[in-house]
Amino acid sequence: MASPRLETYCCPNRDAATQLVMNFQPEVFCGVCIGSASISLLLTILQLLPKKGQSPRKMPKASSSSTILLLISICDILGGLGMIFRSSVWLGFPGFIANISVVNGTDVWPSTFCVGSAMWIQLLYSAGFWWLFCYAVDSYLVVRRSAGLSTIVLYHMMTWGLAVLLCVEGIALLYYPSLSSCENGLEHAIPHYITTYVPLLLVLVVNPILFRRTVSAVASLLKGRQGIYTENERRLGTEIQMRFFKIMLVFVICWSSNIINEILLFYLEMQPDINEMPLKNIRSAALITWIIMGVLNPMQGFLFTLAFYGWTGWRVDLKWRKREIPWESMSSSTVGENTYPSPVNYQSNLHDSKKISTTDSQQTDEAISMLSEGNTSSDERLTRSSPIYQGW
Repeated sequence: MASPRLETYCCPNRDAATQLVMNFQPEVFCGVCIGSASISLLLTILQLLPKKGQSPRKMPKASSSSTILLLISICDILGGLGMIFRSSVWLGFPGFIANISVVNGTDVWPSTFCVGSAMWIQLLYSAGFWWLFCYAVDSYLVVRRSAGLSTIVLYHMMTWGLAVLLCVEGIALLYYPSLSSCENGLEHAIPHYITTYVPLLLVLVVNPILFRRTVSAVASLLKGRQGIYTENERRLGTEIQMRFFKIMLVFVICWSSNIINEILLFYLEMQPDINEMPLKNIRSAALITWIIMGVLNPMQGFLFTLAFYGWTGWRVDLKWRKREIPWESMSSSTVGENTYPSPVNYQSNLHDSKKISTTDSQQTDEAISMLSEGNTSSDERLTRSSPIYQGW
C-alpha cells in the first residue's frame, strides 16, 4: 500500500502511532499486500494486452488522452511491483528488517532499503495522481479543441517534475537533520504528509469539477453538430458521463481509507498515551483501515482499467499482425468520396459553408471519440451519426 507511514517507519525513533500500525500483524499485512498487488498486476496486464477477435480501435488521430490513460496504468503497475518487492523482503528477511529499529546502527542497508522502497512506491502513485489530474484537464481541453499531442510534453513536465519535487522535498524535511533523528516532533512529519496528500486531494476536489464541465461541453457539442439531440447522442453523452463517474468512484474507493486512517493516527499522536482504554475504538478503527489500505491501494490499477475500457476478456492475442493505420483508411475513404460526381450548379458560397460545416463536425467527432475511446458501441454509434457516414 502507499502511505507516508512507510517513510516514517524508516526512522528508528518513530512516533507511537506509526509503531502501532506497522507492528500490527506485519506478516499478515505484508501477505495481504503481496496478494492484492499480484492479482491487480496480472489482471491489469491482461486488460491491456490485445485480444483475439478484437478489432483495433480506429481513431481519427492519435489522442493525448489515450496516452495518459496508458501512463496511469504503467504507474500503477510499477507501484504494484514496488509493493510486492518490499513486502517480499519484509517477509523473507525479518532479521534484516529488524535492524531498521536499531538506533545508531552500523548497517546502513536496512535503512537504505526502507527509504528506497518507500520512495519508489510513493513516487509512482503520486505520479499516477498527477496523471489523473492531467487526464481531467486534457478531457476538458479536447472538448474545447485546445489540446493535442503537443500538450503531452507539458503534461510529462508537470507530472514528473511535481511528483519528484514534492517527494524529495517531503523526504528531505522528514529526515532532517539525519535519518536517526527525523521523528523528534510533528514539525518534521507534517510537511511530508502534506506533500504526499496534495496530489490526492487535488484529484478528489478538482477532477469532479473538470469532469462536470467536460460533460456539459460534450452535450453542447452533440446538440450543435446537427442542430438536434438524438437518442444516439444522448446515450453517447451518458456513457461519457458514466465513464468519468466510474473513474472517480474507483479513486474514492481505493484512497478514502488512507485519508480516514491518517486522520485517526494523527489524533492518536496528539494524545499523551495512545494505549489508554478510552482510545481503544480509535486504535481498532486505525488498524482496520490500515488493513483495508493494503487491499484497496494495489487494486487501483485493475479497477482503473475497468473504468477506462471495461472488461476486455481473457483471449489474449500475442501474434503480431499488420494493422490498418487510421489516417490511411481516412485518406482512402476521402478519395473514394471525392470520386463521386458533384452537382456543378451549386453556388460557391454554399459549397464553402458546407465544407466548413463538415470540417467542424469532423473535429467534434474527433473530440467525442477521444473521450469515448475503449467503448466500441459508442464509437459505432458516433460513426453512424456522423455526417461522413451519412454521405455528406
